[in-house]
Amino acid sequence: MIKEQLEKIISEIPKEVALIAVSKTKPNQLILEAYDAGQRDFGENYVQELVDKATQLPKDIRWHFIGHLQSNKVKYIASFVYLIHSVDSLNLLKEINKQAIKHNRVINCLLQIYIAKEETKFGLSFDEASEILQSEVLKELKHICIKGFMAMASNTDNTDQIIQEFKSLKQFSLKFPELSVLSFGMSSDYTLAIQEGSTMIRIGSHIFGTRNYTK
Repeated sequence: MIKEQLEKIISEIPKEVALIAVSKTKPNQLILEAYDAGQRDFGENYVQELVDKATQLPKDIRWHFIGHLQSNKVKYIASFVYLIHSVDSLNLLKEINKQAIKHNRVINCLLQIYIAKEETKFGLSFDEASEILQSEVLKELKHICIKGFMAMASNTDNTDQIIQEFKSLKQFSLKFPELSVLSFGMSSDYTLAIQEGSTMIRIGSHIFGTRNYTK
């Protein structure tokens, strides 16, 4: 079933759009099914769950951290994480840089932008993101590489609102053409996201089925 779902999604999306299989709360067995079907990029929301899975699953998996990240948890994933999508402060960038130095690597990051009309979502305003990108402090952080932006649209059935939120991020990103990764679009809205310029979509339930939150 997972193989069929993956193949269906991949057949529907442009080749230049990266697919992140959101595997949070999913058992290793299901992740291995997706892996055996050729999927290599997986997204996790919780640090401890990510660490556990990374130690138990194939080493060529590219792990994406997509949840809210606290500075004191960075050290646990710094040695292996492929891309941190959810950077929402300069202080967090400093901590990622500090931990990356310890492992002699550069960690790729996205700045999370707040585009939704929901207080439960995290992220930087466009002005705050611009300030970080133009700051002298950022130039000193040699062990991080900002690749682009991540965002989540409002959880709503209002398609026009979702489109406008995605458009706002795409428009903002044009000010920074060197930052080419745009991570937005999930199971409910990824077709709209691609239409509005997303280069990376994060799909969970459409691959693995309904999420189990009891964990």
